[in-house]
Amino acid sequence: MEKKTILVTGANGQLGNELRALAPQYPDFRFEFVDIQELDLCDAHAVADHIERLRPAYLINCAAYTAVDKAESDVALCWRVNRDAVENLAKSASLCGCRCLHISTDYVFDGKDPGRPYLETDPTGPVSVYGQSKLAGEEVLLKYCPDAVILRTAWLYSPFGNNFVKTMLRLGREGRDLRVVSDQLGTPTYAADLAAALMAIVVSAEDGKYAPGIYHFTDEGSCSWYEFTREIHRQAGISVSVTPVSTAEYPTAAMRPAYSILDKTKIKMTYGLQIPDWKESLACCLKRMD
Repeated sequence: MEKKTILVTGANGQLGNELRALAPQYPDFRFEFVDIQELDLCDAHAVADHIERLRPAYLINCAAYTAVDKAESDVALCWRVNRDAVENLAKSASLCGCRCLHISTDYVFDGKDPGRPYLETDPTGPVSVYGQSKLAGEEVLLKYCPDAVILRTAWLYSPFGNNFVKTMLRLGREGRDLRVVSDQLGTPTYAADLAAALMAIVVSAEDGKYAPGIYHFTDEGSCSWYEFTREIHRQAGISVSVTPVSTAEYPTAAMRPAYSILDKTKIKMTYGLQIPDWKESLACCLKRMD
């Protein structure tokens, strides 16, 4: 029997690289990994031709414009990548009957603490260009592919690319005293855990247990950026001064949600996922980075 194809876009990013690392564990599928060098997702004709030729059973879209502060001035490109490119993929996927799995963000919420972790059904209200463009991407995907799965995640890190963990390790090893925001709460998410969740959904779909919709996925637990930094340094054996500061003391171009803890009950119940605590996952990532 011919293997089903999984097309992974944004293959050179953190999540794309983790899916690449995971792929050998799924020999029943044929994976194709593309990034902008192989396929410009903003080129509707190129996307249509590629998907028509490949006819993937699954599309995992990891591509995104994620430079949150830069997006405030680079509005057009941010929207092209986070909304228009998603429309191109969704239109082509719907024509060939391909199932779409798409990554979104906690930034679709305004970050005003609802008194509990955010549910998938809570009202959205992004306060940054990045968040607005990602929400528009969700909406256009569901317009053309109503049976898509959207995973909203947060605070992603991995051994690949640029991320908060790598930055704090570098600054800590340089012996710098640090000031880190302590009044923004969320959950660090190891990209390898998110990649495993995506593949668990694909396997469930193959078993006839596909449940489309919007889901929240992060690791378990929560912390502030300050607490995250302290734990990174503790696990890595780094001893530098880290001072907690308020968001007001550390201004950035883009507003960030002050509270973005996501409720994961829906994905755990629907797909039977066991999600590790963020501190355990951080230890796994640091071990790979040694």
